[in-house]
Amino acid sequence: MTQISMRSRRGMVVAPDARAAQAGQEVLADGGNAVEAAVAAAATLAVVYPHMCGLGGDSFWLIANGRKNAPQVIDASGAAAASLTHEHYTSQGYQQIPERGPQAALTMAGTVSGMEAALRSYSGSQGKLPLERLLAPAIEYAQQGFTPGQHLQSTLDTRFDSFQSYPGFREYFSQSQGQLRLPALARTLQRLADAGLADFYQGELAKTMAAELAALNAPLVLKDFHDHRTRLCSPLQLKHSRGVFYNTPAPTQGAASLMLLGISDRLPDFASFPDAKMIHYLVEATKIAFQKRDAYITDPGHLPYEYQEMLSDIKLMHAAEQLTERAQPPTGPVGLGDTAWVGATDAEGLSVSSIHSLFHDFGSAVVLGESGIVWTNRGAAFGLSQSDPNRLRGGCRPRHTLNPAMADLNDGRRVLYGVMGGDGQPQFQAAMLSRLLHRSASAAEAVDALRWLQGGTLGAASQSLKLEAGWSDGVIADLQARGHELEILPRYDARFGHGGIIVIHPDGEIEASSDPRSDGAALG
Repeated sequence: MTQISMRSRRGMVVAPDARAAQAGQEVLADGGNAVEAAVAAAATLAVVYPHMCGLGGDSFWLIANGRKNAPQVIDASGAAAASLTHEHYTSQGYQQIPERGPQAALTMAGTVSGMEAALRSYSGSQGKLPLERLLAPAIEYAQQGFTPGQHLQSTLDTRFDSFQSYPGFREYFSQSQGQLRLPALARTLQRLADAGLADFYQGELAKTMAAELAALNAPLVLKDFHDHRTRLCSPLQLKHSRGVFYNTPAPTQGAASLMLLGISDRLPDFASFPDAKMIHYLVEATKIAFQKRDAYITDPGHLPYEYQEMLSDIKLMHAAEQLTERAQPPTGPVGLGDTAWVGATDAEGLSVSSIHSLFHDFGSAVVLGESGIVWTNRGAAFGLSQSDPNRLRGGCRPRHTLNPAMADLNDGRRVLYGVMGGDGQPQFQAAMLSRLLHRSASAAEAVDALRWLQGGTLGAASQSLKLEAGWSDGVIADLQARGHELEILPRYDARFGHGGIIVIHPDGEIEASSDPRSDGAALG
């Protein structure tokens, strides 16, 4: 089926659930700006897309105020409990941090602080809509109930029986006549609308959640809520032959995503590579980028050097020269993770590329019953070995797979893009952008086109090279001849990510597409 881009001149919102995109689009229609639309979409996702993101998770934002300005980064990720050390786990016999349960709920939730920082920085006096209006769609879905989308339902069908023993999970996610109602979360959202988003960290809501976590013997305490802060910082920048590409710095893998684009840009005639050769060289570039990611990326306060250096011409050229016609063995752990990308832009040129996550599907699988918050398990990304650069340190942020992206192209287009998927995020970004830059694809064609995955995401944890069904026999034979171990997965399989693109053309027309692998929409 041919995918058609959505087009508009007055604004656009893209989200992986159509109800979230609609919530954002209606904010634009009511006179709100792109940041307000993105907040409305993200809040709605916290209700209708709770397996991928929520108020108990983290987020990162790239926001550009006007067509001529570079974006700013909001790092709304949470740190580990300040008092926590690796002995907390090793003394209990753990060799790695648990992926589920109360002991996996060890990092602060940053998502709400990201919404607050975005509104404070880019709405303020310019904002036309009150917070209660932005949260209204999310509150209504949580109060009145909603039908789970296909992806949420399939994840519930897979996970419910094994997760129902975790605190609050069974009660929270039990359906009635095919509907989910989340009254506790509705009360929390209403509390935030009335008291302000800071109540999540400084007010009565913080006290409620801290008490719930304490009752579960989770590591976080009230002081961790009070001490949480967002970081405002500059993005990483890649100078590319087609323009300037932006992504998020540590603790995210944004440097790895930009490395893929930078390495491929330094391969002679890359734009004219046939499909198999394009996939091969991007996969081999991925292996180099992931080696750098796993060796160096960690909490921003403990970086071995400035990550912008990873994107220098000399380092990218050196990496490109290491690539060979034969597949090299992958090294390092497989990175899993599930996320939700939200993009938004308005008629004034305010643009948002943001991503929201609980880390694994349903995060820690711990639901705080009184507040209705599904808590992240992002802290499971920490290592316990003292030689691990991403080792657990109290008060520090773990490495994140999250990395929303943006680009200003030489032809005058601005591109907002992002995608779900652990190790897949840099690869899926490169796949979409390669089609957009080198194959003259529309936004819809770039998002729809066949993908590949080296590594893991959404339960796909092997080191095989996974191909989406539909590649030709010639492409498959070529990749096998180069030494790749192949695995064919179904067309539109969610393991190939839920992405989205917004392209703002020089004449002001906005073109966008949501991923057909998701339940999402692009609405203008």
